Amino acid sequence: MIETVATTGSTNADLVARLRAGESIPEGYWLRAETQTGGKGRSGRTWISPPGNLYTSTVINLREGDPPPQTLALVIGLAVYDQVDQSLMISDQRDVMLKWPNDVLVRGAKVAGILLERCGDAIVAGIGINIAFAPQIEGRATTCITALNMKYDADPEHALSFLAPKVAEQLARWRADGLAALISRWSRAAHPVGSPLSVNTGDGTMFNGTFAGLDEGGALRLRLDNGTTQTIHAGEVSLIAEGNG
Repeated sequence: MIETVATTGSTNADLVARLRAGESIPEGYWLRAETQTGGKGRSGRTWISPPGNLYTSTVINLREGDPPPQTLALVIGLAVYDQVDQSLMISDQRDVMLKWPNDVLVRGAKVAGILLERCGDAIVAGIGINIAFAPQIEGRATTCITALNMKYDADPEHALSFLAPKVAEQLARWRADGLAALISRWSRAAHPVGSPLSVNTGDGTMFNGTFAGLDEGGALRLRLDNGTTQTIHAGEVSLIAEGNG
């Protein structure tokens, strides 16, 4: 089910508030806003939300036996990657990639982002995809689908009708196949091993190194200049070569 509202502060904040008020929200329900006045990105950033782009959130109800909830970042990232990849007409598909944990980049520019928030035994997954506009963000390259594929004519609601089943498929595979299969799928879509990365862990610590893959739990492994490997469980990653945040 997809519910669309003309405007709201944040679709994520709306679903979190409803869950905290005791409402039971089933998986497969999506809340979409044509525009947001208080859209949120990771680390408290504002997600600029003009009309024409996709702003939506859904709920994943955690079940006994599910893989670790933090790995849902990889799950949702893969679904959005598939959506973006299939919306473009780019001869070299390596131009579309995931940046850990779940940003989607096209030729080094950010086209989509994801925010996960936990509320009890549920995860609210917020997704923003630049369809018609690429908001300007200081220090970050951005792009939109219509700038990359002038023949793309799907509006945000139509785009969500394709994205929702991709999320459902990735969730089913996450539950059925386990983490090793998930990490393998994510790695094929991501920046290659050896990519120069810069990581800000959020506490003032910065690491520079090269991507050494993911560990068995989905954390980023960073090979430092001294030959040691640092495991990153949370942080802001930049691809140094492209200068992206």
